[in-house]
Amino acid sequence: MTKYFDRKIDSAVLFAQPYYPVTCITGPRQSGKTSLCKHLFPDYKYVNLEDLAHRAAATADPIGFMNSYGTNVIIDEVQHVPQLLSVIQVMVDEDRSRRFIITGSSNFSLMTTMTQSLAGRVALFTLLPFSLNEIPEETRKQSIEQLMLNGLYPGVIANGTPHSLFYSNYYNTYVKRDVSDLLKVKNLLHFDTFIRLVAARAGSEFNASAIAKEVGVSSVTISEWLSILTSSYITFQVRPYYANISKRLTKMPKVYFYDTGLLCYLLSINDSDALAMHPLRGSIFENLAMCELFKQGFNTGSEPNINFYREHSGREVDAMVQSNGKYRLYEMKAGQTFQTDYTNNMKYLAPILKDVESTMVIYDGVSIPPIALNIRDL
Repeated sequence: MTKYFDRKIDSAVLFAQPYYPVTCITGPRQSGKTSLCKHLFPDYKYVNLEDLAHRAAATADPIGFMNSYGTNVIIDEVQHVPQLLSVIQVMVDEDRSRRFIITGSSNFSLMTTMTQSLAGRVALFTLLPFSLNEIPEETRKQSIEQLMLNGLYPGVIANGTPHSLFYSNYYNTYVKRDVSDLLKVKNLLHFDTFIRLVAARAGSEFNASAIAKEVGVSSVTISEWLSILTSSYITFQVRPYYANISKRLTKMPKVYFYDTGLLCYLLSINDSDALAMHPLRGSIFENLAMCELFKQGFNTGSEPNINFYREHSGREVDAMVQSNGKYRLYEMKAGQTFQTDYTNNMKYLAPILKDVESTMVIYDGVSIPPIALNIRDL
């Protein structure tokens, strides 16, 4: 049996669960949602709607199906039978002592129904692949190239599956299947070209029109495909900061992948030596650091509020994390040697924002609190 690795999000889930009859945990496929639920709630009955027989039974008779599992139930991949959410709503309204733990790997499918059926009754959490401070120390001490190449999915870290085997199967089994199901993509070759072009632009501003020309489809199609990658927890977007909120939402976002192992696979990077010399090594490191910041937010049960700052002159700060009206500024550098000019842009921005709580360089060198941290110490 695979050993369970304690997750930082465990305490937030356990704290909220007594106050809400429904706990929903979303996140990428294979990020550990099932293991977490079974570990935290070992006495609950369990059903997985990936199983076609269970899915058929739940679709044919949702009320009877739910009643057959009693009062405390874990329902995996509930987005496959969304009508169950309405049944759960009625059940918890009639008996607030009932408890349901539901999971889903499609944010779009699940949240659309969730907001209609379970508003005010559900505690929402997002579980991503491991953060660096959740993995064994001996693994964390590996070179930064090996950490980025392996990624942080439990299948690689906990089960020991070779990264090349894991991500090849993950991409072909889950990513292509989910996209095909959600968008009815007829030409998967075009989609494959698209996602690899997005990978080559990880950490860069996303220009749908430019990618559309390379793929040979419309920019509308490119935007639809990106929205599915986002709702399936393959990629996420970081929007530029503007004091005017409407401007912040209309400018081009940066796109990152939720895991650098998948990112490296899509870039055809197969070993740590190749990654060490790869022209996108810095972007991949930035991607890893940005993921760690997002996980910090999600692991407390909150939605991360992160932007980047860029002026027309090219002056840029990689990440602005806002919390309680204050900002924490971060620069992300892949090197092992701290340079004083790494902090220049943050020093420039701090008096403009006025509410800056801290400035920090995330890099691969020795931690120098409070101005620089090794990425493993975040």
